[in-house]
Amino acid sequence: MATLPEAKSSTLSKYEPVIGLEVHVQLLTRSKCFCACSAAFGAPPNSNVCPVCLGLPGALPVLNRQVVEYAVLAASALGCRINENSIFARKNYFYPDLPKGYQISQYDKPLAEFGCIEVDTAGGGRKKIGITRVHIEEDAGKSLHEGSDEYSSIDLNRSGTPLIEIVSEPEISSPDEAYDYLTKLKEIILYTGVSDCNMEEGSLRCDANVSIRPRGQKELGTKAEVKNVNSFRFIRHALEYEIERQAEVLDSGEKVAQETRLYNPGEGRTYSMRSKERAHDYRYFPEPDLLPLVVDEKWCDQIRQRLPELPEARRQRMIAEYGLTEHDAYTLTLTRAKADAFESAARAAKNPKRLANIVQAELIPRLRAKSLELEQSPVSMQGAALSADLMEAGTISSKMLKDLYDKCFVGGEDFPAVYEREKPQQISDTGELERIIDEVIRANPKQVEQYRGGKKTVIGFFVGAVMKASKGKANPALVNELLAKKLDG
Repeated sequence: MATLPEAKSSTLSKYEPVIGLEVHVQLLTRSKCFCACSAAFGAPPNSNVCPVCLGLPGALPVLNRQVVEYAVLAASALGCRINENSIFARKNYFYPDLPKGYQISQYDKPLAEFGCIEVDTAGGGRKKIGITRVHIEEDAGKSLHEGSDEYSSIDLNRSGTPLIEIVSEPEISSPDEAYDYLTKLKEIILYTGVSDCNMEEGSLRCDANVSIRPRGQKELGTKAEVKNVNSFRFIRHALEYEIERQAEVLDSGEKVAQETRLYNPGEGRTYSMRSKERAHDYRYFPEPDLLPLVVDEKWCDQIRQRLPELPEARRQRMIAEYGLTEHDAYTLTLTRAKADAFESAARAAKNPKRLANIVQAELIPRLRAKSLELEQSPVSMQGAALSADLMEAGTISSKMLKDLYDKCFVGGEDFPAVYEREKPQQISDTGELERIIDEVIRANPKQVEQYRGGKKTVIGFFVGAVMKASKGKANPALVNELLAKKLDG
């Protein structure tokens, strides 16, 4: 892969990037936006189609109620105001995979407006990025270019699948802020359950509008829209490239063209696709076959009642309730399923903080090593809670814990089953430990002399020797305490 340029500090000191993002999210409904065809991904080409999504004459759209409810749920999670009245419009343009010759969308009267997402800034602070609008629209079909240099094929399965478009204000100041914004947006949408946000299947797609202007200038520069970016990492790279490219254009005395550009991740650069259309080029007008959409306060309240506790609020509560660190809270709430599983176990655990530590230190690294998700883990969260309780009670040592987790992942068994079979017991009997300690001290007079001569770090040697002599079963905390007493005595 070609080296991907970062926005140079000299460029950023001279020019200010202005970035706005348009994110299309496919809603997780069973049927399409305006007909009863399946919206499932992966069906044979042109098998999930009907006269409505084929754009045949006389076919009339009927709005899917669940599309509206999912759109309201997502917009509410993003802090948007839900408009009681919104209008569907026809967005007219010609493209082979658009059988009607227009796309049903919303324009000047969208479903929702004026939300925001908070991002982290380079200086360590927080910044609110405004959300201009959230509106409903149908997707177009898909052009397939593989298999022939002479022609392309059209698959209309995706035609009519329900989307929401989430448009940010042009308030993003860097590629890193854009990455953070998209990460938090995806996280919030996943928590609501309205989409799976699978970028590989096209369930989440992002176009980036980027311009630069001399620092201190109020007037916006000419923007380019970057399309065809299929990961947040590539979006960051594409923005870095565009900022540098536009700076070079301005520094050479030329003007930046308003255009649509495609990003090539293999080359790490963008290419001009076409001159950028303005909104009026689409010839928007109200969709005559659909009544205005009315979402009254009663319906809106019913939908909002389904809102889950959102990630940021959940993190702050878990920090306060379970004594977690910010890092632990962040990791354990990356998905709603992970957070639910942890909290279910934490409420019954003797020490939720210890449970979090074990999940971070023993469970997650093993899952990563095997490329497994938490849902695929042989050790359940309840099993992890049992291991935390055994550690809390002093029944098993940290070495025993590691050995038991290794056995769980090798055999694909949950922790309770492996523990019941192995039944390792930590030695906490003072008399037995003193016997082992006395033997270790007698066998190592030189180290005893070093310790009593002031080299206190030698106690680590004695702890290791006792643990080895006890085959890892000795209670480490008690061993440290008893050793200190005997060596100091």
